[in-house]
Amino acid sequence: MGHLKLDGIGKDYGDVQISRDINLDIQDGEFVVFIGPSGCGKSTLLRMIAGLEDITTGDMYLDGGRINDDPPQERDIGMVFQSYALYPHMTVAENMAFGLKLARRKKAEIRERVQRAAEILHLTELLDRRPKDLSGGQRQRVAIGRTLVKEPAIFLFDEPLSNLDAALRVEMRVQLAELHKRLGATMIYVTHDQVEAMTLADRIVLLSGGRIAQVGSPLELYHFPEYLEVAQFIGSPRINTITVEVLDPGSQTTVVRLPGGDTLNVPADGSGLTRGDSATLGIRAEDFVAGDQAEVALRARMMVTEKLGYETLGHMQAEGVDGTMTQRLDGLSQVREHDDVALGLRGEHCHLFGPDGVACRRRVAIPGVPQ
Repeated sequence: MGHLKLDGIGKDYGDVQISRDINLDIQDGEFVVFIGPSGCGKSTLLRMIAGLEDITTGDMYLDGGRINDDPPQERDIGMVFQSYALYPHMTVAENMAFGLKLARRKKAEIRERVQRAAEILHLTELLDRRPKDLSGGQRQRVAIGRTLVKEPAIFLFDEPLSNLDAALRVEMRVQLAELHKRLGATMIYVTHDQVEAMTLADRIVLLSGGRIAQVGSPLELYHFPEYLEVAQFIGSPRINTITVEVLDPGSQTTVVRLPGGDTLNVPADGSGLTRGDSATLGIRAEDFVAGDQAEVALRARMMVTEKLGYETLGHMQAEGVDGTMTQRLDGLSQVREHDDVALGLRGEHCHLFGPDGVACRRRVAIPGVPQ
């Protein structure tokens, strides 16, 4: 079992509040990813779950039992750190077995668990090697194996891939996803990399300023962000934003005025807005449309193009819009720097956020993504 419940968890260092009012229910077998900007409290929260940091307020329950005061070694939790922290003088097998030896497990049991973990992590042929003879990805798998042999109820991962190069990160992401499916274990994973979060998570917990900004599936956070900060954090390239004026707020459709004077009907609940309010329109880089499909278009000039092969990212300056706008184009697009372009908009592709950054609920159905 690996059911974890956080009830009003908070953490203070003197007068400095790191986390506050964290309420979260993680089901047995879930893969949950904590993500957010630096300093948002995600690693501190993970360390509180592990028992490496004291809880200032609230209660924490593992499979129904309160664990606030349980020391780390008595919690049925295993943790994989950013640093491999392998003993250089020990073989792979000895590194993986070390914790079990300290726990005075029988030799036969240790040997069986190490062998089983090695098979799962494809380390069987490496058991007699020392860390210096391994690649970065292999060392990380050994670090995971050292936790895996303990057979904990919950696995905690604190940015385990951040020390790997790009190719190895992709490979290890796939291996972690396969490991989760094979074990069916509860896993909680901390990262600053949204690609890791989007590809690994059953649910994402986006933290901001020590609080939970939003919890949901990756596609829920992408298509239905509850706050502007969520929309800006999830998605690469970053969502484009335009300051607009609210002309006619409605519960089903809200009419806004764009820079330049054109109006756009956005299918979003703007009943909490007031005529004349300054709001923020958000549009993803892939959601601009061709001129014949557009309701309105912004005039812009291409500044920089990133030709990535499978796609081209065009970065441009639009008239009346602060900052750069980014459009996702076909990989063979012939658009060039300094070309004049039209950014076509359709209201159904746009997000709308009030002056306080709270999202106006989108009235757009997306197959497979609950609203």
